Amino acid sequence: MAANMKAVKLRMKSVQSTMQITKAMELVASSKLRKAKERAETCYPYFAELHETLKTIANGNTEFTSVYAKEAKNDKYCYIVMAGDRGLAGGYNSNLFKAFETESAGQDYVVLPIGKKAVEYFKRMHVEILTEEFAEISEISVSGCFEIAKLLCKEFSEGKFGHIKLCYTKFVSMLTQQPEVFSLLPLTDLAEDGKVSDRKDLILYEPDSNTVFDAIVPEYLAGLIYGGVCEGFASELAARRTAMDAATKNAGEMIEKLNLYYNRARQASITQEITEIVAGAEEL
Repeated sequence: MAANMKAVKLRMKSVQSTMQITKAMELVASSKLRKAKERAETCYPYFAELHETLKTIANGNTEFTSVYAKEAKNDKYCYIVMAGDRGLAGGYNSNLFKAFETESAGQDYVVLPIGKKAVEYFKRMHVEILTEEFAEISEISVSGCFEIAKLLCKEFSEGKFGHIKLCYTKFVSMLTQQPEVFSLLPLTDLAEDGKVSDRKDLILYEPDSNTVFDAIVPEYLAGLIYGGVCEGFASELAARRTAMDAATKNAGEMIEKLNLYYNRARQASITQEITEIVAGAEEL
């Protein structure tokens, strides 16, 4: 009985130590989340409007001869996959990878991973990686997004792949984060039902529409990538905060149960000792 009580006591101390760690991680995630949430909410209108604008162009102007606007002849895809830098964030990373696997099933593709967990995942799966230069999502700035966009435009224009898609986690709320995958290039992939309409665009471009469009595309890609980074980073922190909060509560419940078990065992031990003393006294 004494050995059993000692084991319970050690178990309680172990759970208490774990609970202190999870509580600290929850507080750290909460402090970082406030700033990340504000950045994501500030960036989202630009992110959404930019994507809608390119979809409008895709469904309108048919006179572009830009390589970015032509229907792709190369069936290879490039996926920009934005995962977290660390674990202990519930199903954040696994849900994203499941969405990616569903979307990319049966395709020939290369990936540009952003986030340490994305790099580790694709290395483990032996998937072709375009570059590992952008391994930490928390370190990526606007300038980093422009570097990614230039690299993608260069590879796309050279015909290394014919489609570019973004796979990230959308920040819906503090408790909800939704993995999403959507097309970035070529323009025909953005058109509704995959077809560009015959409606003529009345906007006049100077010097010409192709030159303007080719100059806009890297800016467009960089803007959407940065929007995905902001949303993804905020989603990771929100998922970690929720997971650590749940872990802290579970640890508290476990400590209560262990404490109750310990007290019952202690009471049973005391009762047994009293019974033995009384029985010994009667014998005397």
